[in-house]
Amino acid sequence: MADQFEQLRQLRLQKPVNYYTYWGLEADFSKPGLISPEKQEELLEKGEYFVSLKEDEVPPVDNNYTWAQIEKENKDWWPTHCAALRTGGDRGNNILSGEYHKNLVYLCQDGPFVGTEEQKDRETHWWALLSQPGVTMCWPIVFFWREFVHFEWKCVDNATNETASKGLVVWIRRGHRGGCYYKSEQLTFYRDVYAPQDLLL
Repeated sequence: MADQFEQLRQLRLQKPVNYYTYWGLEADFSKPGLISPEKQEELLEKGEYFVSLKEDEVPPVDNNYTWAQIEKENKDWWPTHCAALRTGGDRGNNILSGEYHKNLVYLCQDGPFVGTEEQKDRETHWWALLSQPGVTMCWPIVFFWREFVHFEWKCVDNATNETASKGLVVWIRRGHRGGCYYKSEQLTFYRDVYAPQDLLL
């Protein structure tokens, strides 16, 4: 993996990198307009299947479930996660909720949250803003190492091309069998943010 990261650093010195091509991912969510409705549906079906593989406990890493296998599964999973966020609604949200392990630790500016219930109300609001009509969520940067997935995202207004929000996220995901058991996130919203009424008096 050190050699792969060194190769990536050298490549980035020469030209911009498309991380979806570099990692050999199934679909490219780096900008709007690259995913057909047919591919979106295929990815949602895969996302639902991956959620069904999650076990009750985070599995150990051993000869039967190696770091290489976990990293491959995370690369296979990544486009399905992006598809679920772009879809929103009950279907997308069910996939997103199902990606978490029951003992999730989630650190963010409104957290920390522990388990899969504490953050549900907060994330429902975020997911609604991120997948709202007229805005396309994009993930231009994504890195994989063993069970770690690091990514940066932004929401692009389809009419004006402005960035409506952006963020940086780290997941620790033990492949399909473990799901995400740790998440840290920083979100910045540039619009659709209103002060409580009592602050406006």
